[in-house]
Amino acid sequence: LATGLLSLYLFLSYLTVLPYLPSFQEIKERYRQSEAVLLDRRGEVIQEMRVDARGRRLAWSSLHEISPALVRAVLVVEDRRFARHHGVDWLALPPAMMRSLSSDRRRGASTITMQLLPFVVEGMRPERGRRSWQEKLRQMRAALALEDGWTKEQILEAYLNLVSFRGELQGIAAASEGIFGKAPSGLTDAESLLLASLITSPNAAAPDLIRRASLFAEAMERKVSVAEIERAGEALFVPYRITPPVSLAPHLASLLLRGGAQTVRSTLDGRLQRFVLDSLSHHLSQIRDRRAQDGAVLVADNRSGDILAYAGNGGVFSSALHVDGVRALRQAGSTLKPFLYGLAIEKGYLTPASVLDDSPLSIATPSGLYVPQDYDRVFRGQVSLRTALSSSINVPAVRTLLLVGERPFVQRLRNLEFEGITEEPEFYGFSLALGSADVRLMELVNAYRSLANRGVWSGLRLRPEEKTKSRRVFSEAAVFIISAILSDREARSTTFGLENPLSTRFWSAVKTGTSKDMRDNWCIGYSERYTVGVWVGNFNGEPMQDVSGVTGAAPLWLDIMNHLHKEIPSRPPLPPSGVVKKEVVFSEGIEPEREEWFLKGTEPERIVQAESVHTKPRIAYPVEGTVISLDPEIPEDLQAVLFRSRPASADLQWVLDGERVSPSGEPFLWKPTEGRHTLSLVDRGSRVVDSLEFLVR
Repeated sequence: LATGLLSLYLFLSYLTVLPYLPSFQEIKERYRQSEAVLLDRRGEVIQEMRVDARGRRLAWSSLHEISPALVRAVLVVEDRRFARHHGVDWLALPPAMMRSLSSDRRRGASTITMQLLPFVVEGMRPERGRRSWQEKLRQMRAALALEDGWTKEQILEAYLNLVSFRGELQGIAAASEGIFGKAPSGLTDAESLLLASLITSPNAAAPDLIRRASLFAEAMERKVSVAEIERAGEALFVPYRITPPVSLAPHLASLLLRGGAQTVRSTLDGRLQRFVLDSLSHHLSQIRDRRAQDGAVLVADNRSGDILAYAGNGGVFSSALHVDGVRALRQAGSTLKPFLYGLAIEKGYLTPASVLDDSPLSIATPSGLYVPQDYDRVFRGQVSLRTALSSSINVPAVRTLLLVGERPFVQRLRNLEFEGITEEPEFYGFSLALGSADVRLMELVNAYRSLANRGVWSGLRLRPEEKTKSRRVFSEAAVFIISAILSDREARSTTFGLENPLSTRFWSAVKTGTSKDMRDNWCIGYSERYTVGVWVGNFNGEPMQDVSGVTGAAPLWLDIMNHLHKEIPSRPPLPPSGVVKKEVVFSEGIEPEREEWFLKGTEPERIVQAESVHTKPRIAYPVEGTVISLDPEIPEDLQAVLFRSRPASADLQWVLDGERVSPSGEPFLWKPTEGRHTLSLVDRGSRVVDSLEFLVR
């Protein structure tokens, strides 16, 4: 009968067209995992992430990586004469035909080679549920041809990697990992029988699969008891789960593995990334009792812009692990102060020896008085710019913004690519000096990196092949002075003491920041080689308890910096040609005498007493847009509006609606009249120093 069937096959085969049969190597190259892989700069896997929702396919498993028990089980269940036939099991055809005639479909005559064809040959899937006799002949002829071109081992390996097992699990690697939580090499006889049974009945209920596997147990070379199969079958009663073998950069992977590429090499250093994650998790666990549960870290190489570590969130107890803290907008706190003081120094408005007044300050604004406070609510009187910046004293920063102007400062921040600063300068007001704007950790790190690179800004890189553009945003001389201040341990001691987590054993410049109500905590700093940024807080917006920059983010920043410079030195930058060093003496013992850096042309010619620096003249009251209402209950002669300038000066004059109303810029009481008025402050040369409009009704 078998001979007759073969003759019939040969007679009818000319009716079928043999499709193109790819090689085994082509199939392997065509295979795509459902998981994309992120590599570090050395080519080591640091993250796997699913990118194909159509099925779950893991890495291709070579035959020698698959348990022999599984191979035996699949051959017992699917194709016992696999080693002896050449693609078509002629001995199985007559019984299969008889069962087909009697409508018994429990077992057909398809060999493993024939079952493999739909996965590797285009057009080999049946057009309808069951194959027609023409399709069956075509399948048989293709199976014989495939066996002529492939080895038995290649056919079996491809079959085990391409066949579906259960639900979306495709291939032995996904099935073994998803159901039993192990690699295919570790499968036992009982587990192998259960997986082999799934090939024929992928949607069968767990009890039915256990019974089916038990029926085949007797045919295994090594006897398997029903009890073993039942124990192994317990895994079928729970949802499958595939845990990535390595997960070091989930947030970065979500950025880089969406473009369809199966493997992406990043700029990250896998070893550093692991250290950063471990340190972040450990540090957050230490301050958990202070209601701090989230944190993020970014490490960048100063020269290349390569991001070496990217920890979007390392909070073990976080309720928002999916949030990427590197890119999330958070309030900047005092981290913007170096750019404000740098602008003031660059413009020649201030020097590091300029004395700023740290005393109570109230500024009239359209929404009311703005009254800045220092972090510790202690006013220190007159302090130098060096002390004000390094010790992060608030009121002098606000006075500096009054001097520099809101618009130039906003423009400088935009030049540094702070993309969240999109509003007009008036929207932020004077609180911008204390970091009321929302920024990203990535933006802060790169802005500080521009300080490390002597005022040149360039883009960060996440992939080695990325090209970045660079431009100068600060003068090299001004940046050198800011770096000298941020690296000054002694000047920092006014607020933080001499020994604190900002002090490294090598040269580094660093700044902390804490936003309103302790919702955000920052520490950003750079060495000769690296820039490191740390954020600590809560993504749900809750305030922390007694966590400042020096107690929250700074200890972690110090750990990472020390790790980076374990064997690498960090030297201070050499002074550029645009700066000079001079000795300064402060009047009234404000600060000890010292040598100080100055922009060339702003230095004193001899040892001088540093004088107090005031802001440029401006109208302090009324403010732009003020509406003043006349009170009918108060006699007209007793109603007056106070014109006040800061600083008050006899060299200035008040001009109202084009007419001089006072011979000096000292405080002046004006009798109000209804209507819209323009008030100006002019100097002796009739140049307008400040001007605004207000309404009386």
